[in-house]
Amino acid sequence: MTATIQSSSVTTVLLIGFISAGLMSLTQATGVIMGANIGTTVTAQIVAFKITQAAYLMVAIGFFIQFTAKADKTKQYGKMLFGLGLIFTGMNMMSEAMSPLRGYQPFIDAMAQMRNPFLAILLAALFTALVQSSSATTGIVIVLAGQGFISLESGIALAMGANVGTCVTALLAAIGESREAKQTASVHILFNIIGVFIWLPMISTLSDWSVALSPIHPNLTGVERLGAELPRQIANANTLFNVVNTLIMLPFVGGFVWLAKKIIPKTPKPTISERPIVAPKYLSKELLMTPDIAMNQAQLEIGRVGRRVCNMMNALPPLTSKLATQQEQSAAVEALGKIETLEQQVDILHGHILFYLGRLRKEPLSQVQSDRQIMLISVTDQLESIADLIEDTLVPIMDKSLHAEISISPEMQSTLDEMQSTLDEIQDKVTHALLDSVNAIRRGDTQRAKRVLNTKRTLNALLDKVLAHQAERLVEHNPNRLQLFSIEMEWTESLKRVYTVTKRIAKLHLREKET
Repeated sequence: MTATIQSSSVTTVLLIGFISAGLMSLTQATGVIMGANIGTTVTAQIVAFKITQAAYLMVAIGFFIQFTAKADKTKQYGKMLFGLGLIFTGMNMMSEAMSPLRGYQPFIDAMAQMRNPFLAILLAALFTALVQSSSATTGIVIVLAGQGFISLESGIALAMGANVGTCVTALLAAIGESREAKQTASVHILFNIIGVFIWLPMISTLSDWSVALSPIHPNLTGVERLGAELPRQIANANTLFNVVNTLIMLPFVGGFVWLAKKIIPKTPKPTISERPIVAPKYLSKELLMTPDIAMNQAQLEIGRVGRRVCNMMNALPPLTSKLATQQEQSAAVEALGKIETLEQQVDILHGHILFYLGRLRKEPLSQVQSDRQIMLISVTDQLESIADLIEDTLVPIMDKSLHAEISISPEMQSTLDEMQSTLDEIQDKVTHALLDSVNAIRRGDTQRAKRVLNTKRTLNALLDKVLAHQAERLVEHNPNRLQLFSIEMEWTESLKRVYTVTKRIAKLHLREKET
């Protein structure tokens, strides 16, 4: 991946996002870091090829494709070709601009200092930390070598320093993130610094290897020969440095993980009073630069909201709690308190998700990505609406039912038992429909979404049955019949509203799959 996007910094930032979201372990991250270090050497290899004429052609073709293509994917290919051409063109212009410096003594004296490997490594590390791109530093080193300003060993030392300096990006990305993210950044630093210490006494050996692997031009002499041979030798040395380091340290991945955990140990867990009521788990700002991955993470967080809304429905006691024992009534009151806590958590996560998706809107999105982002916002709002319906409508009805002083005659009890069975079935159907809609969004399950819509017919039949029962009871002479009628009708109407919003979520999912 790093070879494709030509930036180990981007790969590392994405990696920290994955770690913070809990999608990868520290051991897996260590392997990715090693791979990124190898992949980033491809840029130096590309720059080492001097294909100026092809560069202008690449710029022209890339520009034409980018501004004439209609498909987003084709435009991206054009942009990629255009950018690659600009790399070659820019390096060529830089090389030509540096030509006059061959006779400028202060610059020649400064380049002579690069023979000290420690100074070269430090200078390259500082420069790379500023520009946050080891590829840019290595590209400049190759240009300097092409003009004969630095030796092969100095160029290798500068490339080593670039590998150390690029760790700053990982450090910056880990600020404010989880302990695992900081450990990942420390693994990156350890890997690159240890690699430099391994090769520092053997720069001449690495130099010999790169010369043996690189083409030579015996027909040229002086600066011309250096310009033809050194860029390829430095690029090969940079690749060898990273590949051999990975081969040496790959068996010690467990040791890197252990050392990182010692450097950044686990912090003690906060006490109950110090813990936030809930915090987002999957939303990572580093992933915003990759909209598809960011929306997948938002979808996982929406799943957490959905589970809490489902738990709110599951916690609702049956409406017959008004007829239960004192112990059962106490349990029902405790369940209502749990629902209130869950509703607060839903509100907090809802705010975080909307803010995250709002920030995502600032990134360049394709039409498909834009439609999906709007769908996720809508689903989040619908789930929050269901939570509000449960907290603001169903809970007060249940509370009123628990505290209503209603005397039940034996004749009325038999009617209530039959009504209760129907009410429980309605509540069960709505709860299962809500669970299906949440899982449809979480897992991309179209069948579950269709099952939610198919519940409508069964639910309408049960609601008609409730109305028939109520019509029969209205003719009774029991003085409590109107109060019971009011409570039960409010209950069924509220459950129906929950199902209506649930059905909306299922339709949003199906509409997205159709597009």
